[in-house]
Amino acid sequence: MRTEKLVVVGAGIGGLVAALELAARGVEVVVVEQAAGVGGKMREVQVGGQALDAGPTVFTMRWVFEELFERIGERIDDHLALHPAQTLARHAWDAGGDHTAPQRLDLFADLERSVDAIGMFAGAAEARRYREFCARAAGIYRTLERPFLRSTRPNPVSLAGRVGLRGLPGLVRISPFATLWGALGEHFHDPRLRQLFGRYATYCGSSPFDATATLMLVAHVEREGVWRVEGGMHRIAATLAKLCAARGVVFRHGVSVREVMLSGGRASGVRLADGEVIEAAAVVFNGDVAALASGALGDAATRAVPPMPIAQRSLSALTWNLVARTEGFPLRHHNVFFSQDYAAEFADIFQRGRLPSAPTVYVCAQDRSDRDDTEPTGPEGLLCLVNAPPSGDTRPLSPEEIAACEQATFGMLTRCGLHVTHEAAQCVRTTPTDFERLFPATGGALYGQAAHGWRASFTRPGSHSRIPGLLLAGGSTHPGPGVPMAALSGSLAAQAVLAQRRMAAPVRRASTSASLPAATPGGTSTP
Repeated sequence: MRTEKLVVVGAGIGGLVAALELAARGVEVVVVEQAAGVGGKMREVQVGGQALDAGPTVFTMRWVFEELFERIGERIDDHLALHPAQTLARHAWDAGGDHTAPQRLDLFADLERSVDAIGMFAGAAEARRYREFCARAAGIYRTLERPFLRSTRPNPVSLAGRVGLRGLPGLVRISPFATLWGALGEHFHDPRLRQLFGRYATYCGSSPFDATATLMLVAHVEREGVWRVEGGMHRIAATLAKLCAARGVVFRHGVSVREVMLSGGRASGVRLADGEVIEAAAVVFNGDVAALASGALGDAATRAVPPMPIAQRSLSALTWNLVARTEGFPLRHHNVFFSQDYAAEFADIFQRGRLPSAPTVYVCAQDRSDRDDTEPTGPEGLLCLVNAPPSGDTRPLSPEEIAACEQATFGMLTRCGLHVTHEAAQCVRTTPTDFERLFPATGGALYGQAAHGWRASFTRPGSHSRIPGLLLAGGSTHPGPGVPMAALSGSLAAQAVLAQRRMAAPVRRASTSASLPAATPGGTSTP
């Protein structure tokens, strides 16, 4: 008799959400994870005795988790302390020259404060155009939220059907065939503002010069709310794991999967690296789908998804987690220091396959909030990040390349007024090769497939793979990368599992709910 157990491969956010949704409905779940802890890309590193976030640092779309907690009979505020940010991010530009004052601009959750700040920074006309840009970004988000973000993997025809005749004008206005950079040129004449909002393409691991203009919706998502998670972003993963364990989920850490097993053409469990077999009625794979296509989980699983050309990989990163002393620049929690030539930066990465010679730098000052009086008196925890090519498996960066990029990175911070001092022992550096080791078959790409061109949004795999019983979750699947998107993918995978169980066993026990709320055109529930 076939087991009713379900195996989740990978304890990233998508896998944790899928496990939690299923366990809450009475499904026996085992999660196998090669790392020593949960979180996947939402990982944590120890630096100088401090635990620092080494992955995602921005928490948005809080409603995704509020609805998740509600479905399992919990309240998010009982488990996570979330503090809304008034300052979304502080931005600075490398003006060039040692004696030029740095150019600085804050964006705020309050629209009027941002309008005023942009007016002071770039003039009244740009402030007016920013207001128009915000209205357009909000319209794109409203058009796509239910028929795209909250639903199973759409195609152009099904998306049009979901929005209906009334929604078709909205689909036209999202500008799917324009690039983000081109669309921003319709709104902003100041190149610095075009650069600032073009950076939202990197949230999907993409170049603003090739990404679709629909990514303008990210501006609306951030303005709807950015939260700081007390204790760090990794606290989200730890909380989900705790809720899973309370509902009977078994975690197997430090365990690698050698292959996904098939029986009668259907996924029937996994074989671990040591030869142990875990039989299952279905398998949820919460890893980058490139690992399946490459054969990393056995030859039989290679047909689960189409192979992704290396040229379509998203950005990787070169990061430094530091415990350091800072002075000269009043950091906020989120800070971006822009290079002078944005086009050259992405040409270096995507066309020449090398680290940018003049990188834009993101700095997360993890102990800081919105207020000036939160500046630390001693060393503080930082995550510094520059974009990098996803070639950790094909052309690892040389020590000389890394050293040159490090010099360019911290030299640019210095020119913007930020002086960072740390000891070598107080730094953990992560390269694309390190990310490849953590997330095999990706080359270090952190977001799955790059969102280049209008087709990219429709070519990400959905919850169902080509192999019955093998479901998919995570940032490389629909609806895309990022913490809330990965969570939605986990819910979609759980929904797919439960739908299969209903088909296999039409008569269910009254004590177990066999379905999750599913989004339909015009509906109000999250999958």
